[in-house]
Amino acid sequence: MPDACAIASPDHRPRRLPGPWTWGSLLVAGLVALPLLAVFALAAFPHENIWPHLAATVLPRYLTTTLSLMVAVGAGTLVIGITSAWLVTMYRFPGQRVFEWAMLMPLAVPAYVIAYVYTDLLEYAGPVQGAIRAVFGFDSAADYWFPEIRSLPGAAVMMTAVFYPYVYLLARSAFVEQSVCVLEVSRTLGCGPWASFRRVALPLARPSIVVGLALVLMETLNDFGTVDYFAVQTLTAGLYNVWLILHNRAGAAQIALVLMGFVVLLIVAERMARRKRGYQATSTKTRSAPGVRLRGWRAALATTACAAPVVTGFVVPAGVLAWYAAERFSESWTPDFIRIAVNSLGLAGGAALIAVAVGLFLAYAVRLDGGRGLRLLVRFAGLGYAIPGAVLAVGVLTVLGGIDGAVDGFMEDTFGLDTGLLLSGTVFALLFAYTVRFLALSHGTLEAGLGRVRPSLDMAARTLGRTPGQVLREVHAPLVRGSLFTAALLVFVDCMKELPATLILRPFNFDTLATHVYQYASDELLEQSALAALCIVLAGLLPVLLLSRSISRARDWGTA
Repeated sequence: MPDACAIASPDHRPRRLPGPWTWGSLLVAGLVALPLLAVFALAAFPHENIWPHLAATVLPRYLTTTLSLMVAVGAGTLVIGITSAWLVTMYRFPGQRVFEWAMLMPLAVPAYVIAYVYTDLLEYAGPVQGAIRAVFGFDSAADYWFPEIRSLPGAAVMMTAVFYPYVYLLARSAFVEQSVCVLEVSRTLGCGPWASFRRVALPLARPSIVVGLALVLMETLNDFGTVDYFAVQTLTAGLYNVWLILHNRAGAAQIALVLMGFVVLLIVAERMARRKRGYQATSTKTRSAPGVRLRGWRAALATTACAAPVVTGFVVPAGVLAWYAAERFSESWTPDFIRIAVNSLGLAGGAALIAVAVGLFLAYAVRLDGGRGLRLLVRFAGLGYAIPGAVLAVGVLTVLGGIDGAVDGFMEDTFGLDTGLLLSGTVFALLFAYTVRFLALSHGTLEAGLGRVRPSLDMAARTLGRTPGQVLREVHAPLVRGSLFTAALLVFVDCMKELPATLILRPFNFDTLATHVYQYASDELLEQSALAALCIVLAGLLPVLLLSRSISRARDWGTA
């Protein structure tokens, strides 16, 4: 019997008219995409065009510094991530089982937090240089050489220390999924261990490594706390200068477009790098690497190579923060701190719930509709995660400020009432920005979860008279509750760490743990912010452990 919603098409195949789920998803995706479109509009039609001035003065420096930082961080994370992933996957040495999950722990530390910690340790008045002067009898900095921590190389080292797990995570997943049979064949053809890695394992893992590198470079573009504290003039720092010092929102939007151009280039480059490079095993019988036992100096070298990034990226900063927090606990644990912590928990929890609800709605609507147009719009709406928080804040303020202005004008003309700021400058603006920024996390996780549910279950439920909403609530939601929890957790942790968008959009006299840490550390008062920074780090540990567990499960399945 023909479907009542079907219409004739030129090729005589029935085509469904858009239903409420499709229209709703189009509306939601459109709202999420508004801030990105607003940045384009604001940059293209400025009230005061300062672009020629920016292009002739500061923009070249911003571009050069940003590119230099990206190259340095990208190179560092590739070396550390790939080397450590190969070692823990293919070899057995003291601590190897611990390093499998410990290598991910620096992901829990925001880049700006590690920058504050190492500056406190390594600056002239810090304990490290103080010990050097005491041991060697130096009187001043002119008597010895010590690297300047507040510099572009210093910022690159700080970011590398916390961003390398992106490359490690995906490289290790790729190495785990490879069959050792392929490597054994290469050995029979005359390849040594290094040649097998370079000519076989590394090319097979290349698509995953490229994705990890793209994530690292996007995080580098998004960083503000580190580059601001180290006075490194990147595009993100320039955006803040133009907005907050020159008070020119259009100029900030124009710099934001340059940042978005970097992001688009990264996405295109990542897609091109993976194009026609989908490597699959030719057999369903795979065997994971048994692990080569290292002994002597080789074992010591492997242990050191894996321990150094963990100690640098997690153990030292977490230990310093714990020490400071314990020393200043009575001073830090105040009603103001509790209020700030509640602000962070409430914002992050609320944004996680909204992002998961919206992500589930969009993922299920795409599952029902399957149309190319809807998929493209949803994908565009998910670009928020790739866009730096400062850029997103420009778009959100433009959209909400326009709505506030229109409402205020209407109420003033009609009723003589001054409504003021109803949306911008409120908690709503932060929740909206967080949802747009991290929607891709929730949508991607839930789309993958729904993809594992057989379509036959949908059809069976529909034949029993269930509506699409009932199918989602009674069938899909229970089956993907693990994905729901994972998505909510990832969004929650990222919201706890988010700094650039929060600094711009937060209401007056409203602080979060991230802004609290930024304000105190910027005033050289790291000890007073240590408890807040430690809370952010601890909040990030749980998803890190979950990620490690999922990789270990993948390896277990591979050996089954």
